[in-house]
Amino acid sequence: MKFNELQTTKQKTGNRVGRGIAAGQGKTAGRGTKGQGARAGSSKKPGFAGGSNPLMQKLPKLPGFRSHKPKAETVYTGQLEQFSGKTVDTPALAEAGLVPNAYVVVKLIVQGELTKKVTVKLPKASKAAIKAVKDAGGTFEVVNRLGRPKTPKSDIIAK
Repeated sequence: MKFNELQTTKQKTGNRVGRGIAAGQGKTAGRGTKGQGARAGSSKKPGFAGGSNPLMQKLPKLPGFRSHKPKAETVYTGQLEQFSGKTVDTPALAEAGLVPNAYVVVKLIVQGELTKKVTVKLPKASKAAIKAVKDAGGTFEVVNRLGRPKTPKSDIIAK
């Protein structure tokens, strides 16, 4: 056995606090002087703000609060020309690079000419866009957004 082939594990030993002033973390042991945090058995719940409203309760009431709901990705009628005679749905749009992935909410909006017949299956569309698709000889159907596939718990545990 050679010294450089030894298998060792690094174990950090904790500080022994409260062992005299010269010890680095002595006297008050890093707890400050008096108060709730200095006492034994002190544990405040997460977000506790000393009796005033916790930050997570204040947040939605602050001015300028915005919803965390994701915005719908927009696809224009002019972009559907490349799908002539095909079915346009979120996986097809993702494959064509018009939306980031197949699991986003997509809304069809009028911009550009649509002359070719297409079958559109999307979660949202403007009334004018539906009219434009039907005027070109195509059909429009409202479908739910695709959900992401569920990962089995056995896969999560294996990682």
